[in-house]
Amino acid sequence: MILATLCYLHHAGSTLMLHRTKRANDIHAGKWNGLGGKFEVGESPEECVVREVFEESGLVIAAPRLRGLLLFSGFKKNDWYVFVFTAEKFSGKMKENGEGFLQWIPEGELESLPLWPSDHIFFPWLRGEKFFSAKFVYKGDEYLRNEVTFYP
Repeated sequence: MILATLCYLHHAGSTLMLHRTKRANDIHAGKWNGLGGKFEVGESPEECVVREVFEESGLVIAAPRLRGLLLFSGFKKNDWYVFVFTAEKFSGKMKENGEGFLQWIPEGELESLPLWPSDHIFFPWLRGEKFFSAKFVYKGDEYLRNEVTFYP
């Protein structure tokens, strides 16, 4: 099982997204994603998300909010357990990275981007107030089904 974080930064009605186009053999090649990545040894989810956002954008997030837990079962032959955060407070200057191009996307345009099928399903949950735990079943990169539980 691979442990990872994912963060969606919100500012002025837009979300910071990463268009994954630069890295060779990227499992997300051509897709748009939030910022995040794999845990390092000894990291908490909060430490991981702060580090990953900084590495990918140059921005330092403050008070990331844990919104949910996602299991991507069978995704590219692995199981990924992802801690999903949102953040509205950040500082620093945005920089380029080796994975793709960063862009602030207006909220109304997010759904039109080339996203993984599961992203279309959980994006609305990020706007809600309930914590969620979901399982998305994949076979390679083919989305099959999901189940979700919401908590008060």
